[in-house]
Amino acid sequence: MSLDASDSPASHSPAGPVFFDRRELDAMLRVYGRMVAAGEWRDYAMAPGKDAAEFAVFRRAGDAPAYRIEKRPALARRQGAWAVMNQSGMILKRGRELAQVLRVFDARRFQVVD
Repeated sequence: MSLDASDSPASHSPAGPVFFDRRELDAMLRVYGRMVAAGEWRDYAMAPGKDAAEFAVFRRAGDAPAYRIEKRPALARRQGAWAVMNQSGMILKRGRELAQVLRVFDARRFQVVD
């Protein structure tokens, strides 16, 4: 019995790096804009990757990311492709829908404590 290359798990991953589409980026930038207007965030960075894409937000430009929004398509059917992590790497929210995951930043449920 021979193994076909199309049967390997790696062949089921998307070709090229993972990145955000326009709709996803728009939703993340809306939350970012709201938090900038509130004076909580100052900067952001995006990084595509082989397995995941990351949108990181910073309180100050020189700091480590305060929060990271990660898209990992390989987990879409299991835990959900989207996750929000805090500065220490703890997952605050994970899910299949970006809008649901971004609710962690809703003003009535989320406050920054110094």
